[in-house]
Amino acid sequence: MRKLEEIGENISLSLSPASDFSARLSSSWIFECHGLWYNLALIFSSALFIAFLTLRAKKSFSKLVNGWSYIMISYYGIVWIVSVLNLAWCVFQAWQCTPGKELAWNILSLFTTSGMLFLEVSLLAFLLQGNHASGLEALTRTFVISGIIVGADLLLKAISLFGFGVPLFIDGDETNGVKWGLWVVHKLLLTIVYGLILFMHHTRWRERLPARPVFYNYISVMFLLNAIALFACMLIVTGAGFGFWLYNLTTICYHSLYLPFLYVIFLADFFQEEDLHLENAYYSEMKDAGFFDEDWD
Repeated sequence: MRKLEEIGENISLSLSPASDFSARLSSSWIFECHGLWYNLALIFSSALFIAFLTLRAKKSFSKLVNGWSYIMISYYGIVWIVSVLNLAWCVFQAWQCTPGKELAWNILSLFTTSGMLFLEVSLLAFLLQGNHASGLEALTRTFVISGIIVGADLLLKAISLFGFGVPLFIDGDETNGVKWGLWVVHKLLLTIVYGLILFMHHTRWRERLPARPVFYNYISVMFLLNAIALFACMLIVTGAGFGFWLYNLTTICYHSLYLPFLYVIFLADFFQEEDLHLENAYYSEMKDAGFFDEDWD
């Protein structure tokens, strides 16, 4: 009988490392806060985009040096900086649930969201200048306008965070009415801006807007995303649990897809292969000259 007890003890001791490993794995940072799939969705897509930028860095740098466009150089650099910040934000999601890490998480979230908002605002400010958007003067004007708007937004968020203690970036609290009220206002303003630009397309001011169809696809997607996020925040304010799930979905879409989407819309044409670029240019010139009109008859 004693031998059986000793065997049992040995078995339990041999299994204890496995159980300890399982416990450590279940409490790992990647499982904390929103769970495994939420964190993986953010980290995988953000890391994949960084890898894409890294693989194309040599060709992109060569293209920037040869083209020497102040606007493209500036936006490419900002996309790199914001992408690194966004990857750090995705990786360190567990900070918002870790005691003593709230300050670091708030600072990281503040700079990450401000960087992404700067890209949003500056892209709109640049494209809305139409044919006048070229050269160093347009770049300076765009960055001044964007800096003022994003600076005001950052200041208000910092006052709310550190002055009044509003947990803007801590997602675990669904009952803080002030926090979600502020996010309602933030998403409402963005939705109105994108909605007004879409409305302008159907008015006499449409000539002031860029002629590229891809620009309206970008505006439509951003309007839809912000409208859904606004609806989610309003649901949370009313106490609907579905709103928090919907808000998390918009967060995943924004932080995982916005930067690649921006790259495709604004930077991809500049960095495409020279032969393909020339082919597209020749096609556009021939189309403008009417060579393909008979295809529609």
